[in-house]
Amino acid sequence: MNSKWAKRFYQMAELVASWSKDPSTQVGAVITKHNRIVSVGFNGYPHGVDDSAETDDRELKYLKTLHAEENAILFSKRDLDGCDIWVTHFPCPNCAAKIIQTGIARVHCPEQSADFLSRWGEKISISQDMFQQAGVEICWLPLSELNT
Repeated sequence: MNSKWAKRFYQMAELVASWSKDPSTQVGAVITKHNRIVSVGFNGYPHGVDDSAETDDRELKYLKTLHAEENAILFSKRDLDGCDIWVTHFPCPNCAAKIIQTGIARVHCPEQSADFLSRWGEKISISQDMFQQAGVEICWLPLSELNT
């Protein structure tokens, strides 16, 4: 993959993440096929559900929230076999399962910071193992190339 395209799609995922109303973590996902955008998604409550962060405690928020990858998959309404997904954060095991089931071939994600790994390392390991078993390629995007 051309690094110009990689940077563009990752920047698009960052832009889409900024649409999330989540005050603590904003995540974006972009699904592409042959350098064309197929779908986008960000983390948040389902369409039409009151998303006032002040009224819901953390546990209730997690129960109601759709992840960026889920929203991108659901919004696409098409066959995703052989597509790429660009995400701002490495997918959790639940999203990894959905990515695998759709036939998405490659997951593009920035290298994870030490802080992120300390918080989510166990889940990342589970997702990586699932992707490896299913033959989904993981493409780590070097932070040095994304921030230039």
